[in-house]
Amino acid sequence: MSVEVTGLNKLLKEIEGRYGKDNVQRVSDRALEKGAEVFVRELKSQFESFKDTGASLREITVSKPMTIGKERAIKVHWKGPDNRYRIIHLNEFGTVKNPNPKGKGAIARAMRNAENAYRAAIVEAVRRGL
Repeated sequence: MSVEVTGLNKLLKEIEGRYGKDNVQRVSDRALEKGAEVFVRELKSQFESFKDTGASLREITVSKPMTIGKERAIKVHWKGPDNRYRIIHLNEFGTVKNPNPKGKGAIARAMRNAENAYRAAIVEAVRRGL
């Protein structure tokens, strides 16, 4: 079963015409920041269960809103002095020698758990902005 939504581009052009392109981008950036806060909070709670030194928690970093292709986005990544970005994928997917580490699937779980709260934060931020 498939559904086709028509008129979305027309609606977006109407909103941009009414509020201005810069205003719409400012509101969408703020909404992305609120959504990222919700996701990072859930991600940190997932990482709490298997933390050792806490370096993976400390190095969670949220980028500024940026344009990737034609879409505005925010990246959540690991950046810091302990270089945890090098081993995060090993905890997420496992290795040949350790196929099921304690933190296996933590990022995927966080994404799944935060999905509804993320959408609610986006909707609320857009409502406040407009």
